[in-house]
Order: sequence, then structure tokens, then C-alpha cells
Amino acid sequence: MNPLLATLGGKLTERWLNLLVLPGALFLAAAAAGTTLGHRHWNDVDELRTTLNDLAVRPALDHTGTAALLVALILLTATAASLAAQFLGGAIEQYWLRYARDPLSHALVARRRRTWMRRERQLDAAYPTTHPDADPGANATANATANTGDRDADGYTVPIPAVPFARIQALTDARNRVALREPTRPTWYGDRMQATADRVEAAYGVDLAALWPRLWLILPEPAVRHVQSAHDSFSAAARLAAWAVAYALLACWWWPAALVAVGCATVARSRARRALEALAGLIEAAVDVHGRELAARIGLIGADSTQLLDHETGDRMSELFRKAE
Repeated sequence: MNPLLATLGGKLTERWLNLLVLPGALFLAAAAAGTTLGHRHWNDVDELRTTLNDLAVRPALDHTGTAALLVALILLTATAASLAAQFLGGAIEQYWLRYARDPLSHALVARRRRTWMRRERQLDAAYPTTHPDADPGANATANATANTGDRDADGYTVPIPAVPFARIQALTDARNRVALREPTRPTWYGDRMQATADRVEAAYGVDLAALWPRLWLILPEPAVRHVQSAHDSFSAAARLAAWAVAYALLACWWWPAALVAVGCATVARSRARRALEALAGLIEAAVDVHGRELAARIGLIGADSTQLLDHETGDRMSELFRKAE
């Protein structure tokens, strides 16, 4: 039992140091250096060294008890700063995923929608067209150089030559950086989760918000672990964004902190997009793989049935889970 407690204590101490003490201590060190140097002497190492030497030779620090209390105070302050960053990170996470309920959010949605529509029109214009009235020789050449294709509203093949395909891919990526579908939320993060819900509803006719808590209860452990890992990565990116806010505030007294803030914000944005992309994909995959199992467990389809989850079953699941709301 004692080795088990020692192992758990070591892991908890390691997590406490990595998640709370070290980030907070780093910020406290930057804050102490910044407030000491200021904007005018932002890189004066000699002044910083002199200040540290003056602090070290104070008589009170010769006492072991005073030094221990000082270390404990620094640890507690660093922990408090990290807890504040975690609280702010949770608020940032909710802000990223918010709905448009205020004038500013509606304005952001309108601006993002205009950008998305402009890139959608550019993408539509980039597709070459093939029509029965066109030159047959040109059509044959286009078909020979095509590496992919689609059909238009009349059912005629629309080949995509190799050269335009690269432009089409670039325009598609540019549009998707705004949103996968026409924006309805103020941020890319919210629209990415909304796109997942829309795709699930279009495929199975089920309300993802009502389905997910029930589906979560029957997911196998590997799936739960992957989803939780993606969500934790997204939360960690939000906490990093919170530290970017903290260093931006510190830049009011010491301008080099602004560089740290920009770096933290850039990394946080990149990590958040990757994590949320993975999370949305895992949620959609969980519905694809285990949605029929949930329908069988609640008795909407037979346990030995091999049919796919259809819209009728999805509608019945949504109606049941919503409790006639």
C-alpha cells in the first residue's frame, strides 16, 4: 500500500509542478523583472543583478524560517496565478465556442459570412465547365488531362484539369479556414462544432446535442480516451491563450512581454484549431460507429439488426432524448 501511495503522491506532485507552479513561477519571474526594469531599461541586466544582490544581503533572509516562508509564499503566489489562468482559459474556451447572442457577435458572423461567400464564389468560378455544344476535341483533351471530376446540374461531366485542380484545392482550403459551411457563429471553433452537428443531422436525422451525453455512456474506453485527450488539448490551448492575455497586461510595464504574448497567442491558436479539428472528427466518428448500437440499446432497432441508422430512427432518438422539449 505504501508504494502505491508514494507513486500516487509522486504523480500528483509532478502534475502540480507542471500545471500550476512552473507556469506561474515563470510569469512571476517575468513580472518581477519587468516591474524592476521598466520600458526605459528593459534590457539592463546590471540593474537587475544589482537588485537581486541587494535583496540577497538583507538580514532577514539569513534566517532559515524567513527563507522558507518566502519560498512558500512564492509557490502559493505562482499557484494562484496558474489557477487564475485556468479560470480565464475556461472563459476563453466558452468564448471561442459561443453562439451569436450580442450585437458584436452578430457583426462578426456577418463579416465571416461575407468572407466565406466571396471565397465560395471564387471556388465556383474556378471550376471548368463542359457542355455538349463545346468543341469535342477540346472536351477530349480536357478529359485526358483531368485527374478528378464532378457532374453539373444537367448530369454532364465537369473534368478538372491538373493545373486548375491545384487552384481549386487552394481556394477550398482558403474557404475552409473561414468555415466548412456558411458561418453561423462568431468564430471558426464554434462553426466547426456546428458543422459536425449539421453533418450528423443530415446523415442520420439525429440531434447531436441530445445524442452525445447518451452515446458517451456506451463508448468503449479507447474511444473515450481519444475524445478526452482531444478535449484536454483544446483546453490546454485555451489556458495558453490566457497566459497570452497575462503577458499582454505585463507589457504595459515591460514591453518585451508583448513578444511573449504574441508567441503564446500564435501557438495557442494553432494548437486550438488542431485540437478542435480532431475533437470534431472523433465526435462524428463516434456517432458513425456507435450510433446504431445506442439505438439498439434503447430498443428502437433489434439488437441483431444489421441495418444502418436511418433518418426515421434518428428522428425517434432525438424525440426520445429531448423529452418532448
